[in-house]
Amino acid sequence: MRASVDEVFQKYGDRIFSAAFSVCRNRADADDVVQDTLIRYYSVGAGKDFESEAHLKAWLLRVAINRAKDMASSFWRKQKVEWEEYMDELPFAEPEDSGLFEAVMGLPEKYRTVIHLFYYEEYTVEEIAHILRRPGGTVKSQLNRGRTLLKNILQEGWNDDE
Repeated sequence: MRASVDEVFQKYGDRIFSAAFSVCRNRADADDVVQDTLIRYYSVGAGKDFESEAHLKAWLLRVAINRAKDMASSFWRKQKVEWEEYMDELPFAEPEDSGLFEAVMGLPEKYRTVIHLFYYEEYTVEEIAHILRRPGGTVKSQLNRGRTLLKNILQEGWNDDE
């Protein structure tokens, strides 16, 4: 399967941004990651023959997550605006969604990434393991620990409201 950069951007741009944002935690870096991912697709991926749309999507998300990790660990990352300042600009279907989003963003990166891929991108544990190049057992335990942390964070918020 081959697609132009424009087609890839139209179809997967939001998903790439979302995955990048879950790692970088700010809009500017996530936008840069989308651009870098599309450049990488243009230079490497466009000549590649992907087996299916799912393979292409997984490749794009893997590139985006790896690039986002690189960016998040860079020196310049410390000079960026934090994700909390961007919260007012994010559209949420329900008011509760912003609280859940804040809770997910509060998780350590390794849990946040697997939670994002599992719940927002609807990948299976095996697919996440392939995308992140981690053993399936590691992904399962990170998903379980991430859920436990999320549950505790959300319960604390729930108890504080009472």
